[in-house]
Amino acid sequence: MAESWSFLDTFDPNFRPLVVIELAKGTKEETIDWFTKRIVDKKANGGAQLLIKPLVTENGNENIYLVGASHLRLLLGAETVGLVKECNDNSMRTFTYSSRKTFKDFADDNHNFLTMAEGQYIIKHELENLRAKDEKMIPGYPQAKLYPGKSIVRRLLTSGVLVQIFPLHDREELKKLRHSWYGQVKVGYQPLDEIRCYFGETVALYFGFLEYFTFALIPMAVIGIPYYVFAWEDYDKYVMFATFNLLWSTVILEVWKRICAVMTYRWGTLLMKRQFEEPRPGFHGVLGINPVTGREEPVYSSIKRQIRIYLVSLPFVCLCLYFSLYVMMIYFDLEQWALDYHEENESNFSSLMLFVPSIIYAVVIEIMNRIYRYAAEFLTSWENHRLESSYQNHLVLKVLVFNFLNCFASLFYIAFVLFDMKLLRQSLATLLITSQILNQFAESLLPYWLQKRHKKRMKKRMCSLKTDVDLSLVEQVNLEKEMGTYFGTFDDYLELFLQFGYVSLFSCVYPLAAVFAVLNNITEIYSDALKMCRVYKRPFAEPTANIGVWQLAFETMSVISVVTNCILIGMSPQVNALFPDSKMDLILTVALVEHLLLAIKFIMAFVIPDKPRDIQIKLAQLEFESLEALKQQVRATDMYNSEK
Repeated sequence: MAESWSFLDTFDPNFRPLVVIELAKGTKEETIDWFTKRIVDKKANGGAQLLIKPLVTENGNENIYLVGASHLRLLLGAETVGLVKECNDNSMRTFTYSSRKTFKDFADDNHNFLTMAEGQYIIKHELENLRAKDEKMIPGYPQAKLYPGKSIVRRLLTSGVLVQIFPLHDREELKKLRHSWYGQVKVGYQPLDEIRCYFGETVALYFGFLEYFTFALIPMAVIGIPYYVFAWEDYDKYVMFATFNLLWSTVILEVWKRICAVMTYRWGTLLMKRQFEEPRPGFHGVLGINPVTGREEPVYSSIKRQIRIYLVSLPFVCLCLYFSLYVMMIYFDLEQWALDYHEENESNFSSLMLFVPSIIYAVVIEIMNRIYRYAAEFLTSWENHRLESSYQNHLVLKVLVFNFLNCFASLFYIAFVLFDMKLLRQSLATLLITSQILNQFAESLLPYWLQKRHKKRMKKRMCSLKTDVDLSLVEQVNLEKEMGTYFGTFDDYLELFLQFGYVSLFSCVYPLAAVFAVLNNITEIYSDALKMCRVYKRPFAEPTANIGVWQLAFETMSVISVVTNCILIGMSPQVNALFPDSKMDLILTVALVEHLLLAIKFIMAFVIPDKPRDIQIKLAQLEFESLEALKQQVRATDMYNSEK
């Protein structure tokens, strides 16, 4: 490397604030001095070698600090985190400072070579890797213990000294993004590359999947409309629709893998090496030695964790599932009451009353899902998982199991116990439409309205101040620090997962399910874009190469949809007429067809490559070049040693 960390200066006259650090009010001066010194100290001394300055307001320093970095520091940080950038020969390679001239658009005076989001990601990485050296506690807070190698930022967060760290918005770039993204109603693709440059790959990949899934629903919607119009009561004709449903649910997920690979290769994250995971901020235990790193860190018995999972969490989840089924049976009692009332009165009002139980049940389902989500988060945190990935996997599993049963149990009961296709159609339509309306209101409209009210109050307060400081920056920081925190794409993917279930499992009895899903997703794109740009703080960019565990969740749902649609086809009068004498022959035939379709599904998943051929070749070329470079390095080392 041509430049070492020691050449960096902590002073930069062109200071550009990228990240905001808010400390708790009343934080002791010795703590602030120690923390800020560790941030600006040189790397050789265990610091982050970043730039930091307090945000001065009319009331003085409110323990809010702005963090930035020099251009050289960010370039060296880009190498540290393993960012992948495009080279002059159009290939994608891991950035190194020594070979910086070979990268596209690089110039020593081009401070836009790294995007603002990449710069904020680098600063976040450096702050999180500030580690205690010989300190035994945070100065001024003897109860906040430290040990060599402990992340200082994580200890400050868990002890309540550090309130939050968040990246600043770029007002000009955000304005351009808003205009191209949702500022005008248009039929076209989203600016995914611009979204990725501003919010990072994780957010961009979610919007890419949302857009792709919406387009993938269009064939189902187009086929579903004539089925709804011309074959409303003729369930025999739905056999073809169910068959198409089987193939559709398989193909779209396999095609998505290829599209995802193309996007993430273009963004560079397909090539990024997975970083070693550090313990979660909430992980606790007795101090011990990590056998992998050799560092001292908390250690917690896996046996204790398994006991918590199987003796507490699992029974609690089962109890919640039982309660969900109990509520479902109350719903069916209400359905029976509404049906009896309609048969007695036969009026327009009684006809409307037939939909009331389903609407009430849909609202109750949403409430139960949200309450259970908080309980699942508490339990998963209490299980004390060491790694964030393990925590997320256990949380996703808990939430998916409950949401699946809570949302779909009544539909399975109606279809395969009551055999009432008319009630199934009514319940599916009501649950789908009601849940979409509630989600749009709770996730976008309500937060946007609350944020708008807060923004008006904050602007009035700022206008009343007479100050010589940069009012626009003070106003921006004060507005953004009060914004809601975007906790990731979990809820967004969960909503799409449930929607995929409604469409793929039972849409053959309600073909308009895909139509309503398309309409919802079009508004979801705009409302989620509004939410990201106007309601929440800017999230830190998080590089990712795929949609993670959600790919497996969607594939599992597609397998269940194969089984469900095969049974629905077997229940149709058209198919039953082929086996008038033996129901056993019908059951065996349906089971055989279901196994064949599952076999075809898995064969398709195996035959269709996850990555296009050109991407595979480029990845193989990079691997070959890396091996050759390693061989040359080894040979050069051997020659140097032999000359000695």
